[in-house]
Amino acid sequence: MPPSVPSPRRVARILRTSLFAQVACALVLGIVVGKVWPDVATNLQPLGDGFTRLIKTVISPLVFCVVVVGIAKAGDLKAFGRIGIKALIWFEVASTAALIIGLVAANVVGPGNGMNVDPSKLDASAVDSKTGGGSLPSTTEFVLNALPQSFIGSFAENSLLQVLVLACLVGAALLHLGHTKVPKVLPVIEQAQEIIFAVVGFVMRLAPLAVFGAMAYLVGQYGLGVMKTYAKLIILCYVAAALFVGLLAIALKAVTGLSLWKFVRYIREEMLLALGTASTESVMPRVMQKLRRAGARDDAVGLVLPTGYSFNLDGASLYLSIGTLFIAQAVGVDLSLSQQITVVLVLMLTSKGMAGVPGSAFLALSATASSLGAIPAGAVALLLGVDRIMDSMRVVTNLLGNCVAVFAVSRWEGALDTERAKKVLDGEIALVEEDDTPEAEAEAAARPEVAKADITAPAAGVDVQAQDVMADVPAQSAKEPTPEAS
Repeated sequence: MPPSVPSPRRVARILRTSLFAQVACALVLGIVVGKVWPDVATNLQPLGDGFTRLIKTVISPLVFCVVVVGIAKAGDLKAFGRIGIKALIWFEVASTAALIIGLVAANVVGPGNGMNVDPSKLDASAVDSKTGGGSLPSTTEFVLNALPQSFIGSFAENSLLQVLVLACLVGAALLHLGHTKVPKVLPVIEQAQEIIFAVVGFVMRLAPLAVFGAMAYLVGQYGLGVMKTYAKLIILCYVAAALFVGLLAIALKAVTGLSLWKFVRYIREEMLLALGTASTESVMPRVMQKLRRAGARDDAVGLVLPTGYSFNLDGASLYLSIGTLFIAQAVGVDLSLSQQITVVLVLMLTSKGMAGVPGSAFLALSATASSLGAIPAGAVALLLGVDRIMDSMRVVTNLLGNCVAVFAVSRWEGALDTERAKKVLDGEIALVEEDDTPEAEAEAAARPEVAKADITAPAAGVDVQAQDVMADVPAQSAKEPTPEAS
């Protein structure tokens, strides 16, 4: 019996209600436009950049609200400190594993062997143009930059680490003063959190447009021919990333009993959006929301995920280790075992200061080449043509690495409702949660395997999130009104 073909009405309904379908269509359409009309496509970059700007405006206040509410409701500052320490341990182990996997893969495959590039003929100034003449911060500078100079300035500069520090201080102060001295502060922050999630819902409606513009620009600017030139390197990076993601899946199953593949299906809209815009920041608010729905406690999500954006760049670590050996092989430099160990040690430090720095990958590669003294710094220019194509690998690996870290650290600290997480990832949560809005009903019909909480209508998403969070936090005093947390 031939498979049934969806009716045009059903297809139209799916396209109207499913963010995944909209983003997938925008992705394909962007590639086609970039290939057929490259001159037009190169002018579409503002679509993706504008969307990313809108999302970035809510990231800092969102992180602040989630962390403050998480600390205040958890009622235990020591537990919050333990979460932070365990997260840093996990980050260091994961990023080091990514570096080692990258080095082993590059040694086995040798993507740069036989290229015989003359480094004197490479344009080193192109790297300076890419990085804007900047440099990665030293360890001391990195630590100092994480400390806020002003309350408002941290939000204005969108510095996540500074906002985290401020949120920890405010949350600790609320715990110290108690609900009796400042009874109205926490409800205000919770209500602000609801407003922010509603804004995120509005902005997310523009996601397909952003993906279309970003993908069209990428193909129009760089073309598809560059993939043939660097095919061996590109394939190696993506295969190594797939291997690392496989290890993440094993680790997640061993620590929490959850399936990474089911989680990928759960956040597939965010994955496609991150791929299209080449930015994990564009999906951070939605991912935070979904992790909380999946049973991870507020304080764990609020601390681990934003910190991971600065400390746990697994995809970038993988790319840097492979890229370093690719450059060495291309210019005919044979790195000894001790030099490769030095590469790992240097990248363990430089990869921690990459977040938010323009051209950070090239700065880290240049710093590594300089520390070895054997690779010409100008050879880094070999990766200019392929760097943008590697964004997809880095984005997916970074995003999944940080999400796995949230689940693992939450389970480690006892801040994860495992049963709820399994029900959400299996789609069973849709049987017990109620949402009667027309948008929710339409999307549930189009995507019955996804929880009804994952609707594109922002207001309904906020209401369900409030119920989910309140189910996972300790009850407040019976004399106090219990505010909804978004």
